[in-house]
Amino acid sequence: MAEIQEKADSGKGGKKRAKRSSTKIDMTPLVDLAALLITFFMLTTTFNKPQTMEINMPVKPDNEEEQIALKASNAMTIILGADDKIYYYFGLAEDNPEVIESSYAAGGIRKVLTSPQVKSNDKMTVMVKPMEGSRYKNMVDILDELKITDTKKFAMVEIADSDKKLVQEQIGN
Repeated sequence: MAEIQEKADSGKGGKKRAKRSSTKIDMTPLVDLAALLITFFMLTTTFNKPQTMEINMPVKPDNEEEQIALKASNAMTIILGADDKIYYYFGLAEDNPEVIESSYAAGGIRKVLTSPQVKSNDKMTVMVKPMEGSRYKNMVDILDELKITDTKKFAMVEIADSDKKLVQEQIGN
């Protein structure tokens, strides 16, 4: 609050002097308000939560014979190649399927993952197999695509020699 202090008249007669008044601004309410606002914003601010993808890692089976083999009709394999190449095929590598080259663009692998062949099959499992020349960025990109397309079942699998052979045949064509 601002206040004006006035000096009292000395009571002596004589010359009448003009009253001097000094102004003093009380800063206490302003400081209180600032502290109140800082406290309010500290208590009401929410920080951004880190956005991470939750990945459930499979448990190593006690008995290898208990594992159920994946049917060829329920399998899709995505192979991450060198130089940002991506290949995919439906079925299992033992059946010598047709390997198709795609891209990380929206019209590439995303279109395949949203196709009726993948989305209409509830048991479809997408296996992602990175080759030795693939980059970490490719892995992150394909995980993003799987998340965007809301693919429920997918697995990161080590690449087999039969997959490498299929890709080599595709590159040779």
